[in-house]
Amino acid sequence: MRLELKGALRSILRPESRPQPGSLAQDSAPRACPWGSTGLGNERGVALLVVLWIFIFLFVVAFDFSAAVRDEASAAHRYSDETQGYYLALAGFERALFDFLQQTSNRQRQQTQAPTDLFAGTWTDGPQGSGYRFRLIDEGGKININRADEKLLRRIFTNLAVEEPRRTILVDSILDWRDPDDLHRINGAESDYYQSLPTPYSAKNGPFDTVEDLLWVRGVTTEFFYGSSEDGAAPENGAAVGLKQLFTVDSPNDRVNLRTASAEVIHALSGVPLEKARAFVEVRKKLSDKSLPDLLALLGGGTGDPRVQNFVFTNPSVVSVAAEGQPAESRVRRRVRGVVRAAGGQERFEILRWIDRDDQTSGTNSGENK
Repeated sequence: MRLELKGALRSILRPESRPQPGSLAQDSAPRACPWGSTGLGNERGVALLVVLWIFIFLFVVAFDFSAAVRDEASAAHRYSDETQGYYLALAGFERALFDFLQQTSNRQRQQTQAPTDLFAGTWTDGPQGSGYRFRLIDEGGKININRADEKLLRRIFTNLAVEEPRRTILVDSILDWRDPDDLHRINGAESDYYQSLPTPYSAKNGPFDTVEDLLWVRGVTTEFFYGSSEDGAAPENGAAVGLKQLFTVDSPNDRVNLRTASAEVIHALSGVPLEKARAFVEVRKKLSDKSLPDLLALLGGGTGDPRVQNFVFTNPSVVSVAAEGQPAESRVRRRVRGVVRAAGGQERFEILRWIDRDDQTSGTNSGENK
């Protein structure tokens, strides 16, 4: 009994042990679970990847949208410039038409001014700031491909230094294209030949509608038609000029107007060396009053010279008018072209052919008919 009382007394009197500062908080703080810490880190990594993918998606969408807006704005700007250029070209066409009609109606002016200044084939700028320029070419100064006979065609290709047998192939094929039957000449070509090509087509069996129709005729290559190859190489077969510079379908005459004929046409028709023909054209520009004998004397021939029997001296009546418009501070050019014939009466002129977009391309014929 005494021992129990003594133990109880000691337990009461024993000093109570106090916890060290911070030990309670440390003991009471929740302990981090190892597997819980790893799970929270993975969730944060996935969230970061999702956010990054969202930003990438938004960037791609924004970039695509900005590119589309830029393309549409550029297309709208180009369309606006092209529309302005088109109407500027129409203004240039009207100006050229006015000058042409003024010259054809005023006989006194024709005698005191050199008409070749207007029909020289060079571009004439409009008034300063007008934004257009124009060019007139007398169709009578070219050879009418629909009226040239076999003898004339053979002379032309001979003067162009086209060798045999290609010379005969060209002459016969052109005549076969024009005639109304399907009987081909010895070296010509009719529909049976053209139908055997990789891209078949039929012969016209009628007059040429445009001079570009020559590209479909056997023996006529793109290089020979335009006068040089697409890569700028020298013309083939020794030809110094292209057929496009020589022929037309709109000339009203059987003969060529020496008053406005180009050096290339003079060379092809008469056989005069090309350099001499070009010198003749330069001298012709300086003559204000000239006649056919005067011009023939410059070529070194007379009225009885058979080399010049295919020329005539007359006023232009059918001209090709090309006009080009370009707005200020723009690189877009728009070109139109029309063939105009001077007419009598109140109308005064007639548009024979109109090309609303004259791109002056090098041709689309693949050359399979050669």
